[in-house]
Amino acid sequence: MSRGGRRLLAGLLAVVAAAALSACGPRSEGWPESSSVIAAGSPTGVYHDYGSRLATELSERLGVDVVAEETAGSVDNLLRVSSGAALLGFAQGDAAADAVAGTGAFSAPLDIAAVARLYDEYLQVVVREDSALDDIADLAGRRISLGAENSGVNVIAGRVLDAAGVAVEAIDDPQLDLGGSIAAMERGEIDGFFWVGGLPTPGIAGLADSVAVRLLPVDQDWVNAVNERYSHAYRPADVPAGTYGLDAAVVTMAVPNYLVTAGGTPAGVVHDVVAGLFEARTTIAADVPAAALLDRRSAIFTGPVPLHPGAEDYYRDLRR
Repeated sequence: MSRGGRRLLAGLLAVVAAAALSACGPRSEGWPESSSVIAAGSPTGVYHDYGSRLATELSERLGVDVVAEETAGSVDNLLRVSSGAALLGFAQGDAAADAVAGTGAFSAPLDIAAVARLYDEYLQVVVREDSALDDIADLAGRRISLGAENSGVNVIAGRVLDAAGVAVEAIDDPQLDLGGSIAAMERGEIDGFFWVGGLPTPGIAGLADSVAVRLLPVDQDWVNAVNERYSHAYRPADVPAGTYGLDAAVVTMAVPNYLVTAGGTPAGVVHDVVAGLFEARTTIAADVPAAALLDRRSAIFTGPVPLHPGAEDYYRDLRR
């Protein structure tokens, strides 16, 4: 190529690069030069789908590099965010409450703050439709996955079993994540599994396409007992009829889900994240139905986890 041709090519590349940068929205100072991580849970769960889509939207809108990473779940996500291994993470409200208090799975309080309350997650105790298991009390002596170690699922499973009078030690628990639980049920290696996630959870919906399943009910008295013993983070709920092919609604419990960050994350970065979260809500919801439940009026209710100052700035700006 001639010198003139090289100059022309360089000029064209510069124009393309400038156009690409101008297509990205303005971003605040404080974004890291390297990749920013969203701790996003099991690849067969809602967290991972939501986190992957959010990572794409933030990357494109702000011209930053954001990636979603597979994790064990809420407890793992909170630990990663607190340590700086992740910029953002998804966490169940009960696990997040334990994190700020330094109790439960956490030996000391973590410096985390909420970005937004996203949607409610539902406890789903999954068994085969032809199973003889009808009640949580029937799980004693059975091979039941109570969720992966360092997952929010494992936290709730232990609390519900305790409220139902079933010792965790009486369960043969292989400690599988959602993907492992689904695969083990398809192979007939487990009798059931606990999961906490949005509705419908993609992996369970896929399982129901090949294996007829049903959900065990969670007694209202157990929900009350768990609330009294822990953080009052739970509420009674129903999994609607039609979900996973269910003939009727199933009573269970729900817990709010938060997007969290470290307390020391720059306020401008968090403001950018919240703005992107809401601006991309409709786009993300096309692939992740739970994203449609994000609401400005309820997003601020994250207690006892404090809202990050950058998130407070965003919500305050909306009222002006």
